Order: sequence, then structure tokens, then C-alpha cells
Amino acid sequence: MTMRTVYLNGEYLPENEAKVSIFDRGFLMADGVYEVTSVLDGKLIDFAGHANRLQRSLNELDMTAPISMDDLLEVHRELVRLNNVDEGMIYLQITRGAPPDRDFAFPPNDTPATIVLFTQNKPGLANSPAAQKGMKVISIADQRWGRRDIKTVQLLYPSMGKMMAKAAGADDAWMVEDGAVTEGTSNNAYIVKGNTIITRHLGNEILHGITRAAVLRFAREAQMQVEERSFSIEEAQNADEAFITSASTFVMPVVEIDGMPLGDGTPGPVAARLREIYLDESRKAAV
Repeated sequence: MTMRTVYLNGEYLPENEAKVSIFDRGFLMADGVYEVTSVLDGKLIDFAGHANRLQRSLNELDMTAPISMDDLLEVHRELVRLNNVDEGMIYLQITRGAPPDRDFAFPPNDTPATIVLFTQNKPGLANSPAAQKGMKVISIADQRWGRRDIKTVQLLYPSMGKMMAKAAGADDAWMVEDGAVTEGTSNNAYIVKGNTIITRHLGNEILHGITRAAVLRFAREAQMQVEERSFSIEEAQNADEAFITSASTFVMPVVEIDGMPLGDGTPGPVAARLREIYLDESRKAAV
């Protein structure tokens, strides 16, 4: 693997030279937020959406952005250039920084935030074979904290959920709370019945997906019906189709839920069409 150039607190460094303090609150407290922006054809997909959500996450945690969103765009572009990324992702993390010692109380306001960005090369991201065959999901109880609308770095339970799926021979897990699906471990969840796309309404229980917002907008423009409401695993198993969306998977068909195939067990036309529209439109608007 070639050595990547990463960004840390204002500097571009080889990845093996980038170091963060052991007292960093991201490491000790999961006191940080993150974003992942996809890169297609060397350009950023929906950067403005990610920047806006980043600012919202920071505000919700009383954190100050250590960089302007215009400068952040330039950092993203420079990392794409330095690492020669044609298709892939840029991971960005901002934490409350590294006070002199560990304490539950927030450090003084003048403690510098820690900001880290790195690239991940993913050739073939847009033409993923997984999108042709679809994915299998299992359902698990949603045991995360109550503010899932803030994109924090506390990802332990979603990681455990991915491993539960793996152990069950599936690709991912959908989380269920009070009898209703909230979302996937790292994606928003949808079902399709007839011409209607159903996905959970926004609230503190789910992440306000940037890809979700774009896909629902494109669906409405394509005269598809959209219902934002909760649904159960049983309703999902009886749907015509299902799919997920995220910045790194775009639109990905789901063909099996808890061992039960959907329809004929192959990706359906609505998910395929939405993926096509999303990739076309996003490429056109990429920066």
C-alpha cells in the first residue's frame, strides 16, 4: 500500500508521521464528530451537504469549527490531488481536542480542536458488484444513545451490529426500536411498495443522511411517491423491494431480511433506477 498524505491540524503529512495526543477527547471520550464524502471522477459528491451537517453536529455538541467550510473544501481537494484519488472517500474527524489531562468536564474553550482528514482509494466504487446482486440484512435491537442525529465518532454498537450480521452470514444489520426500523448500522433504510418509497421520518432517532436527502429529492422529481414514516421488519419482509443509502454505497438494493427473500430475491427496478439517477445527478453537481 502506498503511503498516503493526510491532513492533521493544518499540516499535510505522510500518514505514519501524523500523531494525536493520548489525551485527545476523541480517543478518551468519543468526543468528536465526523463526515465521509465520496469522490467520483476525482470530484467531491455533495460536499455542501456534508459541510452543513458537520456544522450542525458541531453546534449540537457546543464545539467550534477549527476551519472555515471554504478552507475545508480546499483541504478536501488538495487531498484528492496529493493522493491521486479518482474514486474513493475522504474521512474527516473533528474532536474537542487534547486538554492537559483527562476530565469529564469540557476543557477550556481555548483548547484547540483536533482535525484529521484522510483518503481511502476505492476503485470501482460506482460500479460495485454488490449493487448487481443486492445485500442481505438481519434485524437487531437498536441499543445506541438517543442523539443519533449527531454524527459522532461513538460507533461501537454499529461495529458490533456489522459483526452480528457477519456471524449470521448477512451483509449488514437493520436496527429496531419499539417495533420499528430506525436505520442500518451505517446507512438509512427504505422499503418499496408499489410506486411508493417508504423511509423513516427524520428525528433524533436516525442520522439525517445527506444521500437520503438527495435520493428522496430525485425520487420526487421522477414522480415517485415518498412516505416518510416508520415501518416494521414484517412490513419490510412483505415489501416489493428494499434498499439502503449512504455516502459510500450510494443506493444499494436489499434482497433478503432475516432470511426471507424480497420479491424474487433479486434487486428490484426502483432501487436500480434510483442508483442510476443518483450517480448521474451527483456526478453532474460534483465539485
